[in-house]
Amino acid sequence: MNFAAPDFFPAAAEIFVAVMALAVMLSTTFARNIARSLAYALAQFTLLVTAFITIFTLDTVVINDFGGMFVHDLLGGILKLVVCFAMMIALLYGRAYLAERRLDRPEYYLLALLMMLGMMVMITANHLLPLYIGLEMMSLSLYALAAFDRDNACSTEAGMKYFVLGALASGLLLYGMSMVYGATGALELPAVAQAVAGQTANKTVLLFGLVFLVAGISFKLGVAPFHMWVPDVYQGAPTPVTLILSSAPKLAAFALALRLLAVALPGLAGHWQTMLMLVAAASIVLGNLAALVQHNIKRMLAYSGISHMGFMLLGLLSGGGGTADSTIVAYSGAMFYAIAYALMTLAAFGMVMLLSRAGFDAGEIEDFKGLNRRSPWFAVLMLFVMFSMAGIPFFIGFFAKFAVLEAVIAAGHLWLAALAVVMSLIGAFYYLRIVKLMYFDEPLDNAPISASPELQLMLSVNGVAIAALGLMPGTLLSLCRTALAASSITG
Repeated sequence: MNFAAPDFFPAAAEIFVAVMALAVMLSTTFARNIARSLAYALAQFTLLVTAFITIFTLDTVVINDFGGMFVHDLLGGILKLVVCFAMMIALLYGRAYLAERRLDRPEYYLLALLMMLGMMVMITANHLLPLYIGLEMMSLSLYALAAFDRDNACSTEAGMKYFVLGALASGLLLYGMSMVYGATGALELPAVAQAVAGQTANKTVLLFGLVFLVAGISFKLGVAPFHMWVPDVYQGAPTPVTLILSSAPKLAAFALALRLLAVALPGLAGHWQTMLMLVAAASIVLGNLAALVQHNIKRMLAYSGISHMGFMLLGLLSGGGGTADSTIVAYSGAMFYAIAYALMTLAAFGMVMLLSRAGFDAGEIEDFKGLNRRSPWFAVLMLFVMFSMAGIPFFIGFFAKFAVLEAVIAAGHLWLAALAVVMSLIGAFYYLRIVKLMYFDEPLDNAPISASPELQLMLSVNGVAIAALGLMPGTLLSLCRTALAASSITG
């Protein structure tokens, strides 16, 4: 390992977030009277500046720094940028909800920034140690956020379930990493790949380690059969926390899977592709069938998310083992899907918070009855979200599914593509059910929708973006392919 003096410029975004997290903690400690508004303002300022730093440091040149532990590539830059904007939107959506319930404490925004730092470390890790450290920094922050409403039994129960199961999954992942290290004698991801390709590693130990790695990754993505925490935590956690949990961490988990499997273990692609194939198929089937019978909107979106992550895994399992071009196409399809899902789930939970007010949570599907009569504009936006999640043309969700299915068919997994299409048709029912409630049922509440102007504006931009990117999907897809082609992913 090379311990030469590092170049801090490529890691400027991570360093800035770390410094600002400390600034939020110290400033709110000494300014208690304005701590809530100050913490929110500093958090949004941090995310905005971090996005600009990330844009400024974007480069197609791959840079390995900090003794080979850190990789600066276009893939990491794009994912960090999307995570920044997702966190900005999530904090904006949740502020009024938290304020009405007296939950907008400075600790919330501090935990959000620490979680952001963990995700950024995961995205740029080129070594097993920072990869795990980043994962734990993100996970520990999420455990605390899930139980943030300490006076709510459901919230504390959700936090406890998430913590116990998350600790188990982290242990599985760490055990898998230790077995990979024991088999290869390397911690840097490219060095692990070289040891596997050179067939100098103990194959039996390596395969056992791979099983634990896939299990840990599956839990962090929330896919079957490691999905048991998802619906309970989504329903029990405060809605702004559920919004955060369902969006940005999925992008970080995608980066985790890509770094561990595509960078470190491309020589075992035949084995982890088979594992992911079973996990993806189970997730798509279970997620769509379980969502059919849900009456709580958060649980429905939780099972829907399991299905969507299964679709994203279809892109991952279709890459590796083929040509470089086919690998890039498959991985970029998965990346496109992860970004599209983050955009859609932000809007979906944003609508839930829009309909919520002090003393009332819009947690049931029936709360969307007659939304068109209360606000035709927001009914249209929710229609955009539901159509996109269902994969109906011409929204971003349709092209995300199309990109993934194209890669699956190119990889020769025709049965898997057929299963995904059939389950998507079945799953369209529970999305269209909400559209039916909005446009054809009488409203349960005729009160006008009251929300802050910034929430209404951002939610409108979010919904329109889902439609606009559906009309022009080529730009984002090309960006994903360029990022993969210019990254350290070898396939």
